[in-house]
Amino acid sequence: MTTDLKEICKSLRLAYVANVYEHIDFMNPEQYLQDLFREEIRLREQAKSMRLIKKAKFLDKKSLHDYEWTEQIRFPAQLTREDLCSLAFIEKKQNVVLVGSPGTGKTHLATGLGRKACEEGYEVRFYRVAHLVEELESALRIHRVSAFRKRLEKVDLVILDEMGYLPFSKEGAELLFQLISEFYEQKSLIITSNLEFSQWNRIFTDSRLTAALVDRLIHHAHILSFHGESYRLANALSKRK
Repeated sequence: MTTDLKEICKSLRLAYVANVYEHIDFMNPEQYLQDLFREEIRLREQAKSMRLIKKAKFLDKKSLHDYEWTEQIRFPAQLTREDLCSLAFIEKKQNVVLVGSPGTGKTHLATGLGRKACEEGYEVRFYRVAHLVEELESALRIHRVSAFRKRLEKVDLVILDEMGYLPFSKEGAELLFQLISEFYEQKSLIITSNLEFSQWNRIFTDSRLTAALVDRLIHHAHILSFHGESYRLANALSKRK
């Protein structure tokens, strides 16, 4: 490719044409241009998905493609597996709450849904809840809570993993409550927890705050329950045989 042609592509903001134009089959001019520009669009969307996945900060590369759907997952009456995987709940600013014993696939499903959301162009953030509370408390100490919240303004989906594994300080619980309150009807949440809602007083020591938080979460929520033994435990035991 000549320098002039590279500059033309650059000025037109065609990021990939210079790399792929020689690999497009030519049958006629119209077909060639259509296929060339379709490939430009495909590669742009692919690059955008990768950027969004990187920004989401998932802890692993698990996806819906390798998720094992089992009868251990109980769906609410108004929701099917297909509905969930369509991500329609994000457009509707609804929440998804995954509740059940540790090791039953909640985090894998939450990550898979989040990764698919990135692939479809949504802004996603993944947090272990304990780490998020630590970040909020740190931001409070340096008077940066507003700046922290502002970074989440354009996010479509926030995944809060492992709600209930560790109790919070009163200050941390209030900061998390305020943040979730701001998300209410503005963006979607996926929350994983090993505790039923009735047990959330263990982590939010203020019963009124707990009630208010649960009320906001479940108002527009699909609640899935996970039953059975831990996949991780079963896998570990099978390797010892």
